[in-house]
Amino acid sequence: MNIPDSIARRTFLRSTGISLGSIAFNSLLADHSFAKDIASPKEMNWQGAINPLHFKPKAKRIIWLYMAGGMTHLETFDHKPTLAKLHGQAMPESFTKGQQIAQLQGQQLKCFGPQHTFKQWGKSGQSFSEIWPNLGANNADDICIVRSLHTDAINHDPAHTFMNTGSMIAGRPAMGSWLLYGLGAESQNLPGFVVMVSTGKYGQKQPIAARQWHSGFLPGQYQGVEFRSTGDPVLYVSNPKGVSNGLQRDVVESVKSLNNIADKSFHDPEIATRISQYELAFRMQTSVPELMDSKSEPDHIKKLYGAEPGDGSFASNCLLARRLAERGTRFIQLYHRDWDHHGAVKEHSAGTAKEVDQGVSALLTDLKQRDMLKDTIVVFGSEFGRTPMAQGNGRDHHMAGFTMWFAGGGFKPGFSYGATDELGYKAVENRVSVHDIHATLLHLLGIDHNRFSYKFQGLDSKLTGVEPASVVKELLA
Repeated sequence: MNIPDSIARRTFLRSTGISLGSIAFNSLLADHSFAKDIASPKEMNWQGAINPLHFKPKAKRIIWLYMAGGMTHLETFDHKPTLAKLHGQAMPESFTKGQQIAQLQGQQLKCFGPQHTFKQWGKSGQSFSEIWPNLGANNADDICIVRSLHTDAINHDPAHTFMNTGSMIAGRPAMGSWLLYGLGAESQNLPGFVVMVSTGKYGQKQPIAARQWHSGFLPGQYQGVEFRSTGDPVLYVSNPKGVSNGLQRDVVESVKSLNNIADKSFHDPEIATRISQYELAFRMQTSVPELMDSKSEPDHIKKLYGAEPGDGSFASNCLLARRLAERGTRFIQLYHRDWDHHGAVKEHSAGTAKEVDQGVSALLTDLKQRDMLKDTIVVFGSEFGRTPMAQGNGRDHHMAGFTMWFAGGGFKPGFSYGATDELGYKAVENRVSVHDIHATLLHLLGIDHNRFSYKFQGLDSKLTGVEPASVVKELLA
């Protein structure tokens, strides 16, 4: 009996993807092959899934300055004179009874007063610590300080994951991936989502996992690309000796042909992603060396940042962030791993602030003088804050109240919003959640967070999750 080819055993195994060859091939691909609800990137609009945008945008891009480790709000941006008066005394039980505390659980809790003097800066009279001399003198009237943040995670990795993806569960897309998917890329020659990491010399160095800039269940083409802070920013971006651009083009075209054949056979979205990423990598061989060539930067700009390009410092990464922004990169995230101050919080917070103060100030000033701050959002903050209770001469993790600030892109300049209680323990006035921040950022980029979702495993998944989130309109200019 002749069996029709459409139901032949080999055809059945091939089309259902359970042959040994298919299993082996899929195991070599990116780890998203389980995402059966994902459409092929070829079926998506690389110019952005949201077209037209829900609102007229005020911003085009985000530069997120991520102070990894948990910046102490009490030594930086949240002045608490009452806590200073209670220094060394027992922490009132009314604040801490039944509350989640990290490493201080079960210990005798004592108030630990702010370790630095606060002052008012700029015409707006913004109040923050003296350890920010450049930011205070040059940019106090540009920033919008929010002192009433709270988060759901008390340990570093889940708190990073929550701040970046809107969920403590690993495997969700990072915000940069969401934006690249929704808005598309402005540049075809550079990644739309770039991450850089610098390391200081004061706090404990918590690891930053690559899943913090992963595309999750979105196609892999929306994943963040890490640029190294020293040496070649991208490994193997230059041709090997003896390989011309023409020969490299032939290799890329040959690989593309093979991938197209595989795509027709397996219909795996990550194959189409590989095709687009090979093309981007080829174009980056020209664009990345030009990006890193700082000879065109005048001496006064290098002096402004106070760093030599490519020296691995946070300030150098700030300069590179500006160059990426003006070349069309949609989302740029700079991690500085030096804010985990369980001990010596006075010396370490001052030292870490010094590592980033000039670079932050220079970035804001540089964007402003290039007329780019108006459509660039700069975000500055950590995964959580630090306790008003002492941990020796340091502070423990704290999720009930902390501070972030924002500048440009439609945020109200020279403005302060929200407050923690008199000891800096809990956000009590105009409380703002992490999801509220995500919703507000999306709004300024022209996206309604309630209408921005992606179907995954039968659910309409969102950056802002299923719990209520609101745009904080008071922060908008």
